[in-house]
Amino acid sequence: MAFADTWGLQLLHFAFFLDIYLAALLANGLISTAIACNHRLHTPMYFFLLSLSLLDLGTISTTVPKSMANSLWDTRAISYSGCAAQVFLLAFFLSTEYSVLTVMAYDRFIAICKPLHYKTIMGSRACVKMAAAAWSSGFLHALLHTGNTFSIPLCQSNAVEQFFCEIPQILKLSCSDSYLRELGVLVVSVCLGFGCFVFIVVSYVHIFTAVLRIPSEQGRHKAFSMCLPHLAVVSLFVVTAMFVYLKPPSISSPSLDLVAAVLYAVVPPTVNPLIYSMRNKELKDTLKKLIQLVLFQQQ
Repeated sequence: MAFADTWGLQLLHFAFFLDIYLAALLANGLISTAIACNHRLHTPMYFFLLSLSLLDLGTISTTVPKSMANSLWDTRAISYSGCAAQVFLLAFFLSTEYSVLTVMAYDRFIAICKPLHYKTIMGSRACVKMAAAAWSSGFLHALLHTGNTFSIPLCQSNAVEQFFCEIPQILKLSCSDSYLRELGVLVVSVCLGFGCFVFIVVSYVHIFTAVLRIPSEQGRHKAFSMCLPHLAVVSLFVVTAMFVYLKPPSISSPSLDLVAAVLYAVVPPTVNPLIYSMRNKELKDTLKKLIQLVLFQQQ
């Protein structure tokens, strides 16, 4: 589905998405490079932040470049295999990102509520295992959804009412009751996602309880600076995803679905780096040095 019917508006859409895509590439690329190059940032929190940046790059690269190409060449076509690849990659990156955000909540909980045991619990081997579990669960989740979705006979139409291949829109093209199987898998996924959400909420209840007990104002400020960016990213991810997948059919429309898809597939990968670097002095200082180094080399 195109964003506009006229060539001029399609070019405007191309330029708008190009700006967003380049901003996301630059921001996530800078954060990934800064964390990789600065040994002081080789801690569990930044290790998971590096994973998050890589996942954000994957998410926005799955949907936006194809949409831009279609706008530029005035076409709406995507191959069957390309559509399946989009579904798999988007499900993989989004589900893995949610798992990583859950692990990051656990990391913050241990850092603030059990600081004396932090290095023991969150050792390098434990962090690698948690990251591997998050990426593996995302892969299996994506494989299950893609296999289920594309095993359903599709005969209603060949037009997906979205600017990328999205599972709910593909299910609308089903010509049999076999789509109920994929709906069942989606319900199970929502339940697992809700379980992760409850875990994050409970973790933050304990975190805020512990932070409010810190006697010094400086200590409380530092603890909040560590937690609030993660909480903001989780809220953005959960709210946009819930709006897309849980909104009542009565308020659904092609234009609203387009806007909602942009909110959960395009906006978070672009905004997340800003949220994490805004209140993080260590990361901001490293990014400044990195940018100054790049500018110096160009001169």
